[in-house]
Amino acid sequence: MNLTILKIGGSVITEKGSVSVAKKDEIDRISQEIAAFKKEVNLPIILVHGAGSFGHPQAIEHMSKGFNANGIYLTHTSVKSLNSMVVDSLNKSGLNALPVHPLSSCLLENGNIVEFQTAQIKLMLERDIVPVLHGDVVMDRVLGAAVLSGDRIVPYLAAVSAASGIGAGSNVDGVLDNKGEVMKKITPQSFVDMKKDIMGAKAPDVTGGMLGKVSELVELSKKGISSRVFNAAKKNIVSKFLYGEDVGTLITDK
Repeated sequence: MNLTILKIGGSVITEKGSVSVAKKDEIDRISQEIAAFKKEVNLPIILVHGAGSFGHPQAIEHMSKGFNANGIYLTHTSVKSLNSMVVDSLNKSGLNALPVHPLSSCLLENGNIVEFQTAQIKLMLERDIVPVLHGDVVMDRVLGAAVLSGDRIVPYLAAVSAASGIGAGSNVDGVLDNKGEVMKKITPQSFVDMKKDIMGAKAPDVTGGMLGKVSELVELSKKGISSRVFNAAKKNIVSKFLYGEDVGTLITDK
């Protein structure tokens, strides 16, 4: 299956310095770019989006001091509301999209994914449905619960589904160095020296920010699966990625 997994960062679709404020125009624009591509090419797509201001403030407030059952509820309810906006937008753009909530389908152990129910995702793809996952709070055998970022969902799904196109849409033009310049290519070998120069985000981020994202994608590249980090906040860049154009930073094994 010629599968594409597209991640859209929370910084692109939410006001990340606020609390639970969505950029609805950006959500609609990206939905329309995905819909236009899928109607023309009709290849399977999984969409994963970050939580941004819908998950990070709640996780920091309620989850940072240990297990908190009410904090799980409040964090999940917040990210689920953003997910509903994204799914609604995709359906209004003419696609068939359905939510897949990690809280209900994943299990962690000390922060690591140990179970992930993917059978329903596979069936959705076979029926020409776009599964829409998101960063979420997930039950954890050791910690009780922990945050599972979209940046960690993507490489897991890519590895188990042998996806061919992996894209991470951020609000910057790619992976930036300490001078603000785009790193055009990162390999596992070059990452050793380059990681100290990778510029991070300015807003609070409980999921590791850009360095965490790149670290996950570098590990994925060791399995022979390449990916790109690009600016989804700019018009038509998501579309260019979907059509296979050279955008942002390429992360590859050679």
